[in-house]
Parts: sequence; structure tokens; C-alpha cells
Amino acid sequence: MNSLGGIRSWPANWRSTTASMTTTESVRKVPQVLTVAGSDSGAGAGIQADLKVCAARGVYCASVITAVTAQNTRGVQSVHLLPPEFISEQLKSVLSDFEFDVVKTGMLPSTEIVEVLLQNLSDFPVRALVVDPVMVSTSGHVLAGSSILSIFRERLLPIADIITPNVKEASALLDGFRIETVAEMRSAAKSLHEMGPRFVLVKGGDLPDSSDSVDVYFDGKEFHELRSPRIATRNTHGTGCTLASCIAAELAKGSSMLSAVKVAKRFVDNALDYSKDIVIGSGMQGPFDHFFGLKKDPQSSRCSIFNPDDLFLYAVTDSRMNKKWNRSIVDALKAAIEGGATIIQLREKEAETREFLEEAKACIDICRSHGVSLLINDRIDIALACDADGVHVGQSDMPVDLVRSLLGPDKIIGVSCKTPEQAHQAWKDGADYIGSGGVFPTNTKANNRTIGLDGLKEVCEASKLPVVAIGGIGISNAGSVMQIDAPNLKGVAVVSALFDQDCVLTQAKKLHKTLKESKRGI
Repeated sequence: MNSLGGIRSWPANWRSTTASMTTTESVRKVPQVLTVAGSDSGAGAGIQADLKVCAARGVYCASVITAVTAQNTRGVQSVHLLPPEFISEQLKSVLSDFEFDVVKTGMLPSTEIVEVLLQNLSDFPVRALVVDPVMVSTSGHVLAGSSILSIFRERLLPIADIITPNVKEASALLDGFRIETVAEMRSAAKSLHEMGPRFVLVKGGDLPDSSDSVDVYFDGKEFHELRSPRIATRNTHGTGCTLASCIAAELAKGSSMLSAVKVAKRFVDNALDYSKDIVIGSGMQGPFDHFFGLKKDPQSSRCSIFNPDDLFLYAVTDSRMNKKWNRSIVDALKAAIEGGATIIQLREKEAETREFLEEAKACIDICRSHGVSLLINDRIDIALACDADGVHVGQSDMPVDLVRSLLGPDKIIGVSCKTPEQAHQAWKDGADYIGSGGVFPTNTKANNRTIGLDGLKEVCEASKLPVVAIGGIGISNAGSVMQIDAPNLKGVAVVSALFDQDCVLTQAKKLHKTLKESKRGI
């Protein structure tokens, strides 16, 4: 199965039955996921969890049921496998009708069922396959026998885009390889990758003697350790299903694999934290609330997921400059966006909180109408109050991991970094991008140490995150910044070059043109 990096084409006639009913202009593509898994009568895991998490992430999810279980918060009492022929009928029914972006598999309890799935995926190709190799429930009940290990290794894993085993499942797939440390998780991820999947995520929730929840992600070249504080709660039923389904949902929306994995881990962490004290059922392992986001922020209207390319022309507002040129923040913002600004940071150092909040709300409306993300500089309270798309913080501000816990999994978080060490820490703490500089001297920040182009390149080379350069950048030197030969340098952030000018619109157009020409010349 070829996907994400080289997406498999849909069958030539897949849209023929609907072409006469719609036009290209009238169609709004809805991200769609198909889950192929078992039913959980307690609704905490399996098909039920998959449907809930996809709904919570704004993705349509259809289902094919492989088995029906009798289970509750006390455990699994019984499992009834559905006939392979009927599972095939379910698959044919939905695959021949819907436009699935991603198929996610959960409980596949027999070799015959795996064969049926493989045949139908061959007949109806999809863009990506997420395999959660469910074998044993957290309560210890065996959900898939050892007989299917060989077909998993030889037939299913080689066509998977990502597999998401926990340490027990990874051990089973590797003939009992012991996994008790992060180093052994890395070795397991590498060995599993050699079986064919494009990406591997080994989940460390069951890792003994670990104060953190550590997952190891491997893309065939690099390892990434995704860490978060372990949450003390009995309500952990369905975490594996939820993580895999969230990855599938984010892929269906267009995220890169690593971004999808990071969002999924944040989603699970936030759901666990929000639900840690709820009581459902009388057993030792309860479910958690997949719809916590609706209760925390029912009016959220975020424009889109974070795209690193949005850092291309990053406009940072300055109220003093707007006063100098006698224009409102809204007018300045609108002109910058119309001139080509791709993301906005609202920076306000002088206004009172109430005034800043009113400005932010007005700016949010402008940005949303243009599909441009708006970040708030430093002020987490303002970002929460106006439902901004995210925040940008400095080294002396609130730590990124704490910011993430307050804002949740969906918001964009940027952090200022001058050194490779700071860039590495930003990645570990869960930032989405870093702003590096000042590259050149600037009047907007007093006593701001410059790092120059060499320092910028050093930070870029050390960073696993996309980078935007900032500090003294304008039309005269933006080209030299973009030509430092760093693939993760995505753009430049400007203040004076835009807002300390007679015409913001004209300057934004000139800057955008300069950056495009520089990018073509690389």
C-alpha cells in the first residue's frame, strides 16, 4: 500500500456514479475513516471508541465489525467472532460506496478475517492504512491468537503506513523480545520497521518503572521519544484504540504522519486528564470521555490544522507602529493578510488586558475570514479567552509543556530559541515550531543578542521542528536568510518591515514576492 509519500490512485471509475449529481464547485470533501475492529459492549474501546474519537476530531467514520464482545469495566467475559463471509460483505458494502482516506484496523482475531481484509483492500485501494495490532486487552483477555502472528508479519505489516503496538504486542510480534526499557522500545521499533511498515509507534504506557508515558516513533531513519506525564487514573480503557483512531483521523484531514501522531498523543493525554475522576462502571478499568473538547470549548472554530508552510511570511504586529502611522490594528492586519502574510502573531506590550482582548477578538474575525491562523504573543489568558489558534512564548515565559496542558492538543505553540539546546527542549516539550533569532540587529527588542546567519543555520540543523527566522529581517536581507540551505527553515517573521511602513499592503506584497523568488532560487 503506497500512501502519504506516494498516494495510491483511486480506481478510475470511483466517482462515476456521483459525477452527474454534483459539480466540482459544489462538492465539499469530508475526511473519512473506516475502522475494522471488534465491538465493545461497554463502549470504552473497539468500534465504539473509534467512532467517538473520529467524531470528536471532525472526521466521518464508518465501521466494519469483526467480532462482538461481552465486556464491561471488570473485563471481557466472552468474544464471538463474526463469519469471515459476512465481514467481507460489510467491507464490500462500504468500500464500494465511500471515499475513505484511511482504513484503521483494530481487533482482527483470525487468519481468515485478515485474509478477507487483505483481499478487499486489494480490490478497493485506499490512501493509508493504520494497523493497531490488538491482541490482548489491558485487563489481560486474549483477543487474537498466536496463529495470526505470521500473517500479520508477512502480509499485513508490509502494507501498513503505521503500526501502533503496545510493548506487549510488540514483544509478541518479535517472538517474545523483552521490552522493559526505552532502549529496548527503540530496538523493537527498528525490528518492526524491518517487517515493512513505513512508520512504527511503540506505545510505552505499560512500561514498568516509568514516571512518564513514553512512546517511541521510528520513521526508518530517526527515533522520536514522545513523552508526557503519566496520569494517575483508573479510566484508561480504550487508550490504544483511541490513539490509533486519532492518528487515522488526522491523516484523513491531511496531516503528516509525525504531526498526526503528536496530535493523537496530546488528545489521549488531555482526555485522560479531563476524565481522571469520573466514575463509570464498578470495575478496575473505566472508560474516559472522548468529547471533553466539546465541554471545555463548545464554540471553537479553528480554521485548520497547523501547516509548517504557513510560517512563510509571518507577520508580528506592533501597536506603537500602528499608532505612529495612525491606523488601527484591524486595518494593519487586513492589509498584511491581503498582501500575502500567511500567519499572524498579535503582540501587545502596552494595552490593558480588556483592551487587548477586544483587539484580539476583532483580529480573530479578520483572520478566520481569510483562513489565516492567529497566534497571541506570551498571553495564554488572552489566547484562551478569544479562542486564538495558538500562542508564541519566549524562553522566560511559561514553559511549553505547561502551555500545552492549558491549551490542549489542537492549538499551535511556538517558542523563541537561540541555541540548539533550546531547540531540542522545544521539541521535547511539545512545541509545533520555533522562532529563531534575532538574526540581525533590530529596534523592536532592546538588548536582543543576535545570532547571525551561522547561528540560525546551527539552530535549524539541531531542530526537529520547523523554524521561522526573526530579527531585523526585511526586503534587503530576506533572500539571504532563506538561502542558508536548511530544509526546515520555512519562512521569516517580520515586524518593522511590514508595520513601520507607509503602506502595509505594498510592503507585504514585496516581501512575499522576494521570499518566493528566494525559494525558487534555492
